[in-house]
Amino acid sequence: MPQGRRAVLRLAAALGATATVGYLAADRFGEPERPPGAAPAPKGPPGAGPGAEPAAGPQAAGAGRLRPSAYRLQPMTAYAPPAFRRAVPPVRQRPFLGMSGVGRSMVLSFDDGPDPRYTPAILETLRRYECRAMFFVCGEMAVENPDLLREMAADGHVVGNHSWSHPLIPKLRPSRIRDELGSTSEVVERTLGAAPLWYRAPYGAWNRHSFEIGAELGMEPLAWTVDTLDWKEPGTGTIVRRVLDGAAPGAVVLSHDAGGDRSQSVAALRRYLPELLDAGYHITVPRR
Repeated sequence: MPQGRRAVLRLAAALGATATVGYLAADRFGEPERPPGAAPAPKGPPGAGPGAEPAAGPQAAGAGRLRPSAYRLQPMTAYAPPAFRRAVPPVRQRPFLGMSGVGRSMVLSFDDGPDPRYTPAILETLRRYECRAMFFVCGEMAVENPDLLREMAADGHVVGNHSWSHPLIPKLRPSRIRDELGSTSEVVERTLGAAPLWYRAPYGAWNRHSFEIGAELGMEPLAWTVDTLDWKEPGTGTIVRRVLDGAAPGAVVLSHDAGGDRSQSVAALRRYLPELLDAGYHITVPRR
């Protein structure tokens, strides 16, 4: 082929490619096609581009922002893996009373807090012996003492749900039970970044609605096997004796760090905890 003809063909191909790119760009960013008979899109001020409306009032700040293309995002969202969600536990008919298959282990639990008068001393004793425990908190106490919640979590303790205001659950309507448990879980999650996985009914008074609502909120019910009755303030020695007499593999001990004068509970922990450890018990928390 003569050299002149080849040059002409190259020039024609280049012009054709340029025209195609320009057409596609105009079609992609230009005014959308209107059906026959439709009114033309409103024109904006000079330089605003096709179809732009004049910016005025509160919308003016965002008038120049482009909305993402739904078509362009669809393949990304359509094939993305589903978000991880923790499985909802089954609805129980009775709470767990203790742990099974854990060898010579026990659980220490404290209800009604956190209370800045007594909870810090309990945390300090547990920290000294490098033990973890469970704290079933009331929402009205937790919302006032978020730093104590963070301290519990930082030390590896389990923070559970003990309702918002410590009511007698069976006397409440289901909607009120949901408020009591849901509001407390919300405070814990907002403070610690994760909602509680365990709950305990005030006074140990459960009913069908509490089991159902607790499961919906992702929580398992936990009761106890050893009640120190420390809320009656029976004396430090009596509390110590009750814990040591009830010590057994898988036992769950109930004490309190709020709801009254808990100085006896604090003093008793300092006495019975080292004795449990010397007896070969491992103080731990349940895992889910």
